[in-house]
Amino acid sequence: QVQLVESGGGLVRAGGSLRLSCAASGIAFTLDTMGWHRQAPGKQRELVATITRAGRTDYADPVKGRFTISRDNTKNTVYLQVNSLQPEDTGVYYCAGSTPTGRMYWGLGTQVTVSS
Repeated sequence: QVQLVESGGGLVRAGGSLRLSCAASGIAFTLDTMGWHRQAPGKQRELVATITRAGRTDYADPVKGRFTISRDNTKNTVYLQVNSLQPEDTGVYYCAGSTPTGRMYWGLGTQVTVSS
């Protein structure tokens, strides 16, 4: 079955960095748009960044200049480099990817906790 598995989360101090990875398996084609979302306790899930199959990127305003999304189409893997982390960045980070037919798959998330 199709799986998206995130890794790379953890506990860091404010100003620290992490590199999140999300690898898709069980799929025979390259995913189209992929992205990262996050959800803080008590808040709704919000879009963080997206990247198209061709490599075009978009970022939510709070993370612009600090986060970088990238992908490896040969591996159906998407990455999120998160720098200059602040406590407001704390949450569960989820990756997602869409198929050529428009179906979306979600990972189970990886926890990012930023201490002040």
